[in-house]
Amino acid sequence: MRIGVNARLMIEGKMDGIGWFASESMRCMVAAHPEHTFVFFFDRTPSPVFRFGDNVEFVVLHPPARHPVLWFLFFEWSLRRALRCHRIDVLLSPDGFLPLQRRVPSLAVIHDLNFEHAKGNLKPSHQCYMSHYFPRFARCATRVATVSEYSRRDIAATYGIPLEKIDVVYDGAHADYSAHSAEENARTRDELTGGQRYFIFVSTILKRKNLATLLTAYDRLRDRHDLRLVVVGSRVWWQDELREAYDRMRHADEVLFMGHTDTATLARLLSAAEALVYPSFFEGFGIPVLEAFYAETAVVASNTTSLPEVAGDAALLVDPHDADAMADAMERLLLSPALRDELIARGRHQRTLFSWQRTATLLWQSIQKIVAER
Repeated sequence: MRIGVNARLMIEGKMDGIGWFASESMRCMVAAHPEHTFVFFFDRTPSPVFRFGDNVEFVVLHPPARHPVLWFLFFEWSLRRALRCHRIDVLLSPDGFLPLQRRVPSLAVIHDLNFEHAKGNLKPSHQCYMSHYFPRFARCATRVATVSEYSRRDIAATYGIPLEKIDVVYDGAHADYSAHSAEENARTRDELTGGQRYFIFVSTILKRKNLATLLTAYDRLRDRHDLRLVVVGSRVWWQDELREAYDRMRHADEVLFMGHTDTATLARLLSAAEALVYPSFFEGFGIPVLEAFYAETAVVASNTTSLPEVAGDAALLVDPHDADAMADAMERLLLSPALRDELIARGRHQRTLFSWQRTATLLWQSIQKIVAER
């Protein structure tokens, strides 16, 4: 069988959550099924690191699909023709985009529908494209996969497609995330904050990630405790309530913005933190929570959307709108090492439910359902 893969988000050194999902799940799937050929379709020259086995072929298509007009051309023109030319039997699309006019059966991975429920987080052109095309992608796909039971039910209800057409495949965490020794953690704190304890926020800075409420919560907590806040992630959105929250801070100079970091650095930062605080309003999964479990760091997270499903009983869950509740949860961890240790121990158990190997296995089961239906 020749399996086509939409690999356009697999870009070495520039991958976000969906890029890592595509890369790590395909690494496992290619190794597990050497009897099949995987054709990776890129929109630019790919790095050789993505050639996961002798059963992988690279195909570069044009144009580079980086805004709505080029998305349309890449999928409806270039990829549609390439599926026929390369004799593809099944198309797997890890970012959910599909050519609508195609004859090849497909598995679309739709991670979440945040753009449907929180308008204004995207550029107007991107919002228009996503809202117009994603219902069509979901309905024309042979099957749909998603990363949590929450998202499964949300996709079915929002787009009016049967639950039995949607499979849950979950996410995993990169192998770099692991606990560091106490000595290594102390060195990290010395280098980063002069030895002070810190909480960490990890995400591309978007409106729905709710950094504004965390800044307010940290400012109130800092009045009572000597600690820092470390923010890791590219600053994509910095306006409205986020700018206002930062400008109101009394301790703004003690917030350390790291920008985007590689996984090895982030693993070190997570391991040395008091806790990850993940106050997002909307998540299809919430990979940083799982990464914190692997780094053996306590977690404070929102009690919304998929996060209770992913965190289980291994995190303190709070209302993401309530800065006081967030500050109180952070303070509980500062004042109770026993509570922090208990959450870390629960995280060790919770993380066993999620791995890229499991993701790949579940994706393969979805592909097999497509083959059986044919």
